[in-house]
Amino acid sequence: MGPVERTRRAGGAAADAGFPVLKARVIARTGHNYYADKDDLLHDRVRRRLKVCGLPDCTAYLALLDGPGGREEWVELEAEITIGETFFFRYAEQFEALRDTILPDLIAARRATRTLRIWSAGCSTGAEPYSLAILVHELLGEALPDWSVTILGTDISEAALATARAAEFGPWALRTLGEPERVRWFRNTPARPGQPRGGYALRAVYRRMVRFERQNLLALIEAVAPGAAYDLILCRNVLIYFSADHVNRIVRALGQRLEGGGWLLIGHAEPNPAFGQWLEPVALPGTVAYRPTGTVTAPSSAPPAFVPAPVVPAPAVVPVVPAPPPVVVPAPATRPSIEGDRPDDGEPGASPAALRDSVRSLADSGKTAQAWRVLQEGLAAYGTDPALRYYEGLLALDLGREADAEQALRRALFLDRGFVMAHYQLGLLLARSGRPSQAARALDNALRLAQGLPPGMGLPEGDGVSAARMAENARALLAGIAGATP
Repeated sequence: MGPVERTRRAGGAAADAGFPVLKARVIARTGHNYYADKDDLLHDRVRRRLKVCGLPDCTAYLALLDGPGGREEWVELEAEITIGETFFFRYAEQFEALRDTILPDLIAARRATRTLRIWSAGCSTGAEPYSLAILVHELLGEALPDWSVTILGTDISEAALATARAAEFGPWALRTLGEPERVRWFRNTPARPGQPRGGYALRAVYRRMVRFERQNLLALIEAVAPGAAYDLILCRNVLIYFSADHVNRIVRALGQRLEGGGWLLIGHAEPNPAFGQWLEPVALPGTVAYRPTGTVTAPSSAPPAFVPAPVVPAPAVVPVVPAPPPVVVPAPATRPSIEGDRPDDGEPGASPAALRDSVRSLADSGKTAQAWRVLQEGLAAYGTDPALRYYEGLLALDLGREADAEQALRRALFLDRGFVMAHYQLGLLLARSGRPSQAARALDNALRLAQGLPPGMGLPEGDGVSAARMAENARALLAGIAGATP
């Protein structure tokens, strides 16, 4: 790195004369008021586009945005500043509410028309709408062919949508699913450059239930509501990007697009009393949902009129359902893990928590090799952090380095013998490697430790998984190992 580059990077946003103008245009165009007080974060993201385009500063970049290729570059920039994390079955409590209350309620209410319309707004690389497709498929079971089910995923990022349409994911995005769920819902894909272990392609039966479109939620504010259109809308962890005024207007617009008796789910920390002007809040175990005003909000204690009938028996292992990432101090709990929060390549984070956040963000956006490189550099300073060793193990699995993964997980356990998730992931790895007795020991440790914790307690690095859910999963896996052992 030359002296000019070092000086520019050291100065950051403050040293780039064109940055204030660019920042104002970005916020006006996207509505992402999230960056109003985060100059260094936004500049860090913009700098990546400067590097790709071979430009020295924001003044030159503004000229590019205003030139013949500006439209295409705006698409790239918008994708860069909105990359967020995505998991299958993210937010455990909300997917439990969808499985146990919301979707059965909608299925019962729509029996006459046999139509179900769902919108996943801000869907990123598609894990959310595809998780919904899996859930709807299993709830409707053999009745699915008689229904018209539409699931729409929208996002501002063309790159994210391209990944979503491909419907191929690395092990990282499925890291908390048991092997039965992976086999049932995905098929293995061959190894390729950057993914030596291969990945997982969603099975066509779920993939064809979802379609994708590019959309900026800010457009909802200006558009005339087309009338009720959706039975269920999910807009989770997206509202944090917008100003309070824009949030209220977006939520109101979403409510206008709900059918009578429909449901709206937003991020776990995004509910606001102001939404009660247009929607009725519904308290469900572990989360809050919203329904159009006038809807009966009290969930019935009676069983739903529609009884779900899975096509095949439920898997032996209950999926471990991901939830929000751990909070990174000093950021508020409402802030999602964002790729731009990470340090530049080769610069360790200011703390183990910041490094964990950076590594997760890179891996969640599909940059596994880059996440591995950043982690390895950071481990030179924070090698005794058990959570970082745990993520080292997960990333090694993603890269097809199973021996390294086992070593990293064992290091995490050497540093913290009570690390439930490390015991569990080690058990899964050993089971897949054909070592049932060792796998049983690791899973028994996970079970024993989980049973000693309050049932509703979320496990460290467990993506919202409770101690009770982990005990249930470990117990089911142990039963499966026992049944398969002669």
